[in-house]
Amino acid sequence: MRHSVSTRAASVNGQVLHADDETLAPEALRQRACTELLRQAAQRAGLLDQADTGATDGVISEAASTAIESLLENELQIPEPGEEACRRHHAANLARYSRGERVLARHILFAVTPGLDVNALRQRAERMLVEVRCHDDPASAREHFARAAGEFSNCPSGAQGGDLGWLEAGDCAPEFARELFGHQEVGVLPRLVHSRFGLHVVEVCARDSGEVQPFETVRSAVALQLRQQAYVTALRQYLSLLAGQAVIEGVDLDGADTPLVQ
Repeated sequence: MRHSVSTRAASVNGQVLHADDETLAPEALRQRACTELLRQAAQRAGLLDQADTGATDGVISEAASTAIESLLENELQIPEPGEEACRRHHAANLARYSRGERVLARHILFAVTPGLDVNALRQRAERMLVEVRCHDDPASAREHFARAAGEFSNCPSGAQGGDLGWLEAGDCAPEFARELFGHQEVGVLPRLVHSRFGLHVVEVCARDSGEVQPFETVRSAVALQLRQQAYVTALRQYLSLLAGQAVIEGVDLDGADTPLVQ
């Protein structure tokens, strides 16, 4: 992947990704770069008119969006998961396929708002995470968390010590639910939870595992999950290939854990 450091606007093969006066978070910039890589690939494949131009506001044309869908359908080879792979996945992730699983949780939300210094916000959230985890006495820890939520949380739940009550996966934003229901930890989670609302310091106070669904009942859901995982892997590899053939300025695509494309 050919990157160069420049004081100019970030770009992909000369196509600028943002306005001169716009400053983007690294994640947003990577998303725009990945989308632009795919838009240009769709043009090279003859799926998109050469007259279609990239956007500096991150909003591509409807034609470009349709062309990218066709490009990915043609280029990504997604294998159909077999019976054995599905059964292994189900056995290793029984909690995910339980019905009625609940967690009793509370949080301290550091909301991300336009114009906010995200790095400074993350540092504040990380300091808070360390503070609420450094209590040996459970009663003292509970009191400190509730007090911090009331003082610092940008969620209305702060008035109740950050209490969110009993939650099922469907009650939460998907990215928040993944952190709450993707493991069996009880206590303050060891890392910040990132969601569309901001950064969360989260404590799981109790868990109710619910009723595990037999494999035959959730076979289609398991297969869908494995297909989605295979799609993400294939898309990441394809984007890496495109990036390796492109001239990219001002964007570090190596920092993306997943393909930042919507």
